[in-house]
Amino acid sequence: MSKKVASLENISKTYGKEDLTVKALDSVNLEIYKGDYLAVMGASGSGKSTAMNIIGCLDRPSAGIYKLNGIPIENLSDDELAEIRNQKLGFVFQQFHLLSDATALENVTLPMIYAGIESDQRLERGKNALKKVGLAERMNNRPNQLSGGQQQRVAIARAIINNPAILLADEPTGALDSKTTEELSSILSNSEVNFEIEKIERILDSKSKSMNKN
Repeated sequence: MSKKVASLENISKTYGKEDLTVKALDSVNLEIYKGDYLAVMGASGSGKSTAMNIIGCLDRPSAGIYKLNGIPIENLSDDELAEIRNQKLGFVFQQFHLLSDATALENVTLPMIYAGIESDQRLERGKNALKKVGLAERMNNRPNQLSGGQQQRVAIARAIINNPAILLADEPTGALDSKTTEELSSILSNSEVNFEIEKIERILDSKSKSMNKN
């Protein structure tokens, strides 16, 4: 049986106080296993971003238990959560969030600096990651010298550079044309690119009270 990498147990998230409360998530249950691929789907305001933020340790639930690799995250300090985001989670956003004055290689290796990885190893792994996303000839280019699709490839390489337990992609191709979207989708599903990423393979309706696997 595949390894369980994350679980949400009766997760709820409420915003506001007293009569002005909004319940973004209501008793959500979900188990994520190694090799899974998950799509968070739902109407605007249904709680998709809230669910992603909790799974990505960017926000804390109002109630319930979220475990990543068996460790409950609710009571971890902000510094501990930051370490988890750096070493256990990868993020790909619709907007690329690249440093404009840094090269593609420098952008990709940035997370490893925070992880305390030595310079030689950073460069080797960064070059390897960029080769895997088809940017071997663009390592020294800055973002304004790259197309939108190439910038997103840099963002993908940066997201997987620390071999995260979970890769979270928030509409990563939303700002790109259909041809580039197809190319990047192929990259994200390529096992050579994904290293040991745990991917999730179920459709998630973030308004559902129960999201356990059948």
